[in-house]
Amino acid sequence: MRRKPETTTPSVFWPLAAILIPFLKATTRMRVLDQDKVPATGAFVLAPNHYSEIDPVIMAYALWRSGRAPRFLAKASLFKVPVLGAALRATGQIPVERGGASRGRVPLESADKLVREGRGVIVYPEGSLTRDPDLWPMRGKSGAVRLALEHGIPVIPAAHWGAQDLLPRYSKKLRLVPPARITVKFGDPVDLSRFRDKPFEASVLNEATDAVMDAVTALLEDLRGERAPAERWDPKKQGQTETGRFD
Repeated sequence: MRRKPETTTPSVFWPLAAILIPFLKATTRMRVLDQDKVPATGAFVLAPNHYSEIDPVIMAYALWRSGRAPRFLAKASLFKVPVLGAALRATGQIPVERGGASRGRVPLESADKLVREGRGVIVYPEGSLTRDPDLWPMRGKSGAVRLALEHGIPVIPAAHWGAQDLLPRYSKKLRLVPPARITVKFGDPVDLSRFRDKPFEASVLNEATDAVMDAVTALLEDLRGERAPAERWDPKKQGQTETGRFD
């Protein structure tokens, strides 16, 4: 039996939903598949594909429709900005360090709070918009699996397709007509049990990350009705930068 959804409890998410939901209903025709695979209770990491700058809005809405409040990783420095920092804390967003020895790490206090309060967090395992020319998921980074393994919480893979018709990759201009047909699909938790008792070495984290990326890619293959390339796109091998816009 599913617990009362987070979305029915009054919170600062309500005014945000009041703005975003009418916008998405007017500009998209969205389907959300397998919502029952989103945990009804407890902490979890949601790992979706990433190919458009509108993706966070799409995934936030899909998670909201599934009864859970959407939270993301945000640069820790943003939490020090007046007003913005207060808004991030009020909505339960999760700070992450972006530089130095702690790069890519969620502060222990924030991670403990995530688990203690049974919250979910959306972590894009690719780290940035995919560089793959056909918008398939590229190589992943270890942030999602590290958070999951360190704190014993599941990773739920997800994929969506169609957002590029609303906002193409790297574009700043929305395509409002015709409404974009977007489908979101959630998957079963990724089996990371074989990694839980191993040291957090690069080889272990890379293998665990590949397992997550395989699950995300399989979901996207279902949505697109085609097979992904046999080798996942790697920006370094292609002489591309890891972040920033790329034409």
